[in-house]
Amino acid sequence: MRGGERGGWVYIMAHRYRGTMYVGVTANLPARIKQHRGGAGSDFCRRYGLSRLVWAERCATMLDGIAHEKRLKRWRREWKFALIERGNPEWQDMFDRVV
Repeated sequence: MRGGERGGWVYIMAHRYRGTMYVGVTANLPARIKQHRGGAGSDFCRRYGLSRLVWAERCATMLDGIAHEKRLKRWRREWKFALIERGNPEWQDMFDRVV
């Protein structure tokens, strides 16, 4: 599914392997990642140079996505690392694979 379709995406941005992370939710993943990379996505991503999409998951509805984002934000860093590394052990930019 593409980012512009109904539903939502929960995603994690990072700068480097096991570095600072940002957890977000959006209805349009490609547009949101482009915003982050252009410096308009969030102050946090701009401040820490987070431009690499390291994990993303499609949600059936935006309400599901928002609930999942809130859960992930409460997770310990190590749990987030494990989530990312199950599908992306090298923390490569996944933008082209997801969109």
